[in-house]
Amino acid sequence: MMVTRYTDDTHVGAQTTPDSHTKRALRWAGPALAFAGLGGSFTQTILIPIQGELPELLGASATSTAWAVTITLLVAAVFTPISGRFGDMFGKRRVSLILIAVLIIGSAVCALSNSVIPLIVGRGLQGVGVGVVAVGIAMVRDILPASRVGSTAAMVSATIGVGAALGLPISAFVAQHFDWHMLFWLSAAISIGTFALVAWALPTESPKTGGKVDWVGIVGMSAGLSGLLLCLSHGREWEWTSVRTMAVLGGSAAVLVLWVWHELRVRQPLVDVRVNTRRAVLLTNLASAAMGMAWFASQVAFPQLLQLPTAVGGVSLSLVEASLVLMPSGLAMLAMAPVAGRLERRSGPKPLLVAAAVLIAIAFCLALTMTMGQWTVLFINVLIGVGIGMGYAAMPTLILQSVPRSETGSANGVNTLMRAVGAAVGAAVVGAVLAIEPAPGAADNRQHVSAAFDETFLFGLVAALLCGLFAAFIPARGPAAVSGTEVPGPSSRGRRFPRSRLIRHRGTAYPTNSPSRTSL
Repeated sequence: MMVTRYTDDTHVGAQTTPDSHTKRALRWAGPALAFAGLGGSFTQTILIPIQGELPELLGASATSTAWAVTITLLVAAVFTPISGRFGDMFGKRRVSLILIAVLIIGSAVCALSNSVIPLIVGRGLQGVGVGVVAVGIAMVRDILPASRVGSTAAMVSATIGVGAALGLPISAFVAQHFDWHMLFWLSAAISIGTFALVAWALPTESPKTGGKVDWVGIVGMSAGLSGLLLCLSHGREWEWTSVRTMAVLGGSAAVLVLWVWHELRVRQPLVDVRVNTRRAVLLTNLASAAMGMAWFASQVAFPQLLQLPTAVGGVSLSLVEASLVLMPSGLAMLAMAPVAGRLERRSGPKPLLVAAAVLIAIAFCLALTMTMGQWTVLFINVLIGVGIGMGYAAMPTLILQSVPRSETGSANGVNTLMRAVGAAVGAAVVGAVLAIEPAPGAADNRQHVSAAFDETFLFGLVAALLCGLFAAFIPARGPAAVSGTEVPGPSSRGRRFPRSRLIRHRGTAYPTNSPSRTSL
């Protein structure tokens, strides 16, 4: 099927006279991609309510069953940039459907598991499916008008947090009233519905670059990131200064250095290092990592605070009750997506990201100065959710307007990876701080617990301020300009040309006198 693409300032990837397929994509692409993101991120918290019961349920050690949680986060972090690159090369719709299919298979494997090994395998396959978020964000640029790119990308981006926030109370309710296998049958049902919705809503394929797969780059990045994330996830268990931790950390660092060297030399790299080290992209990714640290400081601290006994300064809520207190934060993130999209069009994504960091910093200041009860936690957590929603709305647009169209999937994959790395760092630091040892007396214990949470909130405050600092130095581009210009390549010597006067060759934009209508 021939698809005609018009490259003016008002439309991206759709026809001026849309047919029925295009009308369907314009109306349903955003909801379909957001639902896909929700389904993928839901898997990350699905086992938390029964994590402590897994050794008994599976007849395995706690160390083995812990991998059922860790493997999903690890595989998701590693495969997200790979999925983004494959989307650029082979078509984002095709890759999205493959990722959702893998998520369905992984959910079914987990639902049929009665021992730890099949469960870990299934959870790893679920982690692969999380990459649909980055591919979905990149696909928005190919499908929707420029006026809707920012808000829709924000909605898809926000699903990373929304799915996790909503997944916890849903999982807790299902685990409390049904057999634990129902958690994965529910995940499979959501994924099947997602597959059907995406296949129906996106009937035509987006542009693709083709090329060869950088298998050396895939292996190198997977090995390096796996070692780094393993250290962050298990450093406290292994002991941070142990020989094993230092060896894995040093080995992963060496592999990543060699990987960067390879990516700079190969003709068709998995990740274009030069694009990702541009000032705008690099600072956005650093801000993303810092925001991930701040967000996970709250994600780890508040559930523990809500469930601790009142005798030591907690709120004494059950897991389900604590999840319901935390759930409005996810709803706030989702509600902020369209609002943030409008703010972004008016002021640009950079001020929006700075404002988000400031709001999160204010929330942690309140946590440091106020007495913590369930309503206080709810209010502060909603503030953080609003800030995260604003920040996650700004980040995709900052990436999309700073990279060539041929790199949107890969670049958004790297940005999502940086959020995951920041979250892993935040979880590791906060987990170490909150590893509270009982004090001699009740009063001393209460003081000890209070000091540990204060340190956690201070860490979140510093991370939010770092995010704002990185965001402040991102080069300003004004209100969202995702579709009006292409990122200039080396031959354009810094000038910007309308897309109607650009052609692309190997990721570089060149001026041309061809008309703005191009048949693919």
